[in-house]
Amino acid sequence: HFLILSNTSPRFTSSMLCGIPSKFLRRHGSNRRHHLPIGHSVAGLRCHCSVSVSQPAVSETSSTSVKKRIVSGVQPTGSIHLGNYLGAIKNWISLQNSYDTLFFIVDLHAITLPYDTQQLSSATKDTAAIYLACGVDTSKASVFVQSHVRAHVELMWLLSSTTPIGWLNRMIQFKEKSRKAGDENVGVALLTYPVLMASDILLYQSDFVPVGEDQKQHLELTRELAERVNYLYGGRKWKKLGGRGGAIFKVPEPLIPPAGARVMSLTDGLSKMSKSAPSDQSRINLLDPKDVIANKIKRCKTDSFSGLEFDNPDRPECNNLLSIYQLITGRTKQEVAQECQDLNWGTFKPLLTDALIDHLHPIQVRYEEIVSDTDYLDRVLAEGARKAADIADVTLNNVYQAMGFLRR
Repeated sequence: HFLILSNTSPRFTSSMLCGIPSKFLRRHGSNRRHHLPIGHSVAGLRCHCSVSVSQPAVSETSSTSVKKRIVSGVQPTGSIHLGNYLGAIKNWISLQNSYDTLFFIVDLHAITLPYDTQQLSSATKDTAAIYLACGVDTSKASVFVQSHVRAHVELMWLLSSTTPIGWLNRMIQFKEKSRKAGDENVGVALLTYPVLMASDILLYQSDFVPVGEDQKQHLELTRELAERVNYLYGGRKWKKLGGRGGAIFKVPEPLIPPAGARVMSLTDGLSKMSKSAPSDQSRINLLDPKDVIANKIKRCKTDSFSGLEFDNPDRPECNNLLSIYQLITGRTKQEVAQECQDLNWGTFKPLLTDALIDHLHPIQVRYEEIVSDTDYLDRVLAEGARKAADIADVTLNNVYQAMGFLRR
């Protein structure tokens, strides 16, 4: 998850043709079918739609001076690696200076596959400590644990009641993981966790969601669910129940970071760097000692071409290692290309190793300081959960009201 959120809601312009949200219609130029809410049908319509942002989603945040909000999270499974850091966490540091930011540890997503119950709690706190060690500033950002804000699970259940099973069956990641594990070893959570991801996004009225390529399909599901709920329960129907009326959820747009969104494996330049990869050699963990980093870079997969270059489809490993070097050193792509174009691997690998060690060492030192003070970390997580719950509960209460529940 990497979610950019703000405090305004969409006003649909051409997206409500004939009273039917555009996502429920067949898209122009696509054979993909979008299902109508039960009891509604539309034939022969194709639609291109635009959305403008105007009215506030919640009354408490109507002021134009209120910062836009960003929320993002990482699973506490395995070790936080360079892909997690460069693809998400490193970007948070600059974003927290300009946005109202909430960063959480997505522990509920961590149990969709078999896991070690003895390690989940400690891994959750370790992940939070890494957030802070990487530069997340608690005076600017809230850090919390997903399961500590119960609105995530409550909204997931409400969304599940309106999610057609066919939408979940087409999720590629579910198909791939269930095929590997076998039906008897796969829990229902693996099928339904995209609904929880939608809950994570929609609770905070997201405008944009920075996602990797492998998560774009899940964001599409989130968009479909937002429009479906808005159509079934929003507008005049909600107003008749005493609510504000209008859209219950904003429909988020994808935002894919231009660099660092997809750091690849050290052993296969075509595969994403992953916690779940069986070989630890495939990734640089943020807490790897200097000698381990040096050994992994020394042994990482390269090629036999002369010189080094970006964006050659025949050299995925070269492109990946140069991209890592660019992001770690803070240089531009052009500067790195010029510096490295005439280098060989024997010269470049020590440069990359030194850059990684120099960049990660301060993070490792700060991490050790944070984990040695458990009371401090507990206070940070408790305060972060309180702030997040204050925001999430507004959305959740609106959904309960719009769906006709008796108020508590």
